[in-house]
Amino acid sequence: MKNNVKMVRMKQSMTQEQLARSVGVTRQTIGLIEKGEYNPTLQLCTAIAKTLHKTLDELFWEIEE
Repeated sequence: MKNNVKMVRMKQSMTQEQLARSVGVTRQTIGLIEKGEYNPTLQLCTAIAKTLHKTLDELFWEIEE
């Protein structure tokens, strides 16, 4: 799964720690999501999208393999 979480987070001058605290996960989890090394649950994706004021489609998309 690809995502724009890092780009959107940085545009909003938010740290990984701030985003993590807002959605109830660790900073390391946010880092792994941003690198595409962790597939978050739908619930976590929704929480991230709400916190960043974006839609799921704006933040996450699946790539064909």
